[in-house]
Amino acid sequence: MQVLGKILGAFFGFLLGGPFGLVLGLFIGHRFDAARRNPYRRSGFGGFGTNNKTQQVRQGEFFRAAFAVMGHLAKAKGHVTEDEIRVASAIMDRMGLQGEPRQAAQAAFREGKSADFPLMDTLAQLRQNCQGRSDLLQFFIEVQIQAAFADGSLHPNERQMLHVIARQLGFSESQLEQRLQMHEAAYRFQQGGFHQGHYQQQGGESYQQASSRHQVANAYQLLGVTEESSQQEIKRAYRKQMNEHHPDKLAAKGLPPEMMELAKQKTQELQAAYDLIRREKGFK
Repeated sequence: MQVLGKILGAFFGFLLGGPFGLVLGLFIGHRFDAARRNPYRRSGFGGFGTNNKTQQVRQGEFFRAAFAVMGHLAKAKGHVTEDEIRVASAIMDRMGLQGEPRQAAQAAFREGKSADFPLMDTLAQLRQNCQGRSDLLQFFIEVQIQAAFADGSLHPNERQMLHVIARQLGFSESQLEQRLQMHEAAYRFQQGGFHQGHYQQQGGESYQQASSRHQVANAYQLLGVTEESSQQEIKRAYRKQMNEHHPDKLAAKGLPPEMMELAKQKTQELQAAYDLIRREKGFK
């Protein structure tokens, strides 16, 4: 038991401030002893759990944990295949990772694949590290969903693992299922070529009309609304999601700069879906 800080604090506090100084010195000494007893907890991956960290340290830990958990998720099918490795590489490409950041991501991904990777400790410490920053935890889950769904399908083991991850981070099953549905719609929306501004010619006008209807349906689901939703409900859902994914706000809360490109791409996707619905509904 560390008591040196309390003794010194009480002694000098009493000399300088009498009884009041003694009490204050005891408090300061207690904090000093606590810091000496636990200067840097490393109970799990990345050293989460420490309270006094710089923003840069927190960002680095978030980044490493994201790719480590991604590696663990890739192993949920039983073994990591070349497809899973390509998926991870594709996400790194989307983020524009090169050089040392890419090497760090690859190393974390490999660590996540190991049999003794402490998933529960990592998630518990991530949650502690992101206290009061639920948007960051939500972004973390969405990155894992992107990785699991990047090949266009979701294996039952991956779904089960995503539920474990979500539960450990404080999200309910219904919240995760909603995110899965929205991401599935986002995947179809991406495959429909929302960024191109036009539809590919395959079969003439009837194909374009059918593609347009599918794209609109995907856009509704991407925003978490339905075709029957009112204009006000659609606008509210759009603003809520844009607020949750706004790169500047996520950066202020500690999103690593290496992951900022994913947030920007998400807001572009949301904007495209909203614009398509506005044209369909005929409102500004």
